[in-house]
Amino acid sequence: MNDRNVSASRGWAWFGGVAAGLTTQGLFLYTVWRLFWFLRDGPSESLLGSLGWDVLLALQFAVVHSLLLWPPARRRLTRWIPAAFYGLFFCTATCLGLLLMFSAWQVSDSLLWELQGVAGAVVSVGFYGSWAALFYSLSLTGLGYQTGLTPWWHWVHGAPQPRREFRPRGAYCWMRHPVYLSFLGLIWFTPRMTLDHAILTGLWTVYIAIGSHLKDERLAKYVGQPYLAYQAQVPGYPLISLGPLGRRAPNS
Repeated sequence: MNDRNVSASRGWAWFGGVAAGLTTQGLFLYTVWRLFWFLRDGPSESLLGSLGWDVLLALQFAVVHSLLLWPPARRRLTRWIPAAFYGLFFCTATCLGLLLMFSAWQVSDSLLWELQGVAGAVVSVGFYGSWAALFYSLSLTGLGYQTGLTPWWHWVHGAPQPRREFRPRGAYCWMRHPVYLSFLGLIWFTPRMTLDHAILTGLWTVYIAIGSHLKDERLAKYVGQPYLAYQAQVPGYPLISLGPLGRRAPNS
């Protein structure tokens, strides 16, 4: 292959990488928009069916999301996916899992509660406040890392990949998992709790609890002593003082 062909190949690869990044960011915004309406109002179409499908749909997102965060899985995948694009791959897989859930979700006529008046207004404020808290918390850790934007942007400009640093600030000075707590608010603060929504809430609450512990373990391994000291000073969640999500001794 002559120099001209090599240059053209690299040019097409660059344009392909740019297109992949822009497409992923657009997919992320669209998925967030769909997630907002799904959690607020339920599916856009009323699909009455077996709630067993809802269990599988909720679990498929949790399993894939966790698997892609699992260090051995990531090491294997980065043999084929450049490190600068793994965040895009992770974001795309997450979005597709959510969109699959939205499109196939089965609704239930069984109503567990429906709050109106002041109680309904308070819960609705909690829902919208959880969205604000979610984006605030993500901004503290770098929203660009969550969507793959930051490493991709450095790749576009040919700059070295930035090294993520562990520096607790804002809400992270009070709890280790403000992002997860905000997400719990999204699924719990609903004025109208149907049986299918309760299934989603229950499964994802367990998933978030387990995911919080696994995230602590990952960070303790990769960050080391600074994170162990942080765990000893700051609980995983407010009001939790015992167990793996409370304050943990450095040698635990």
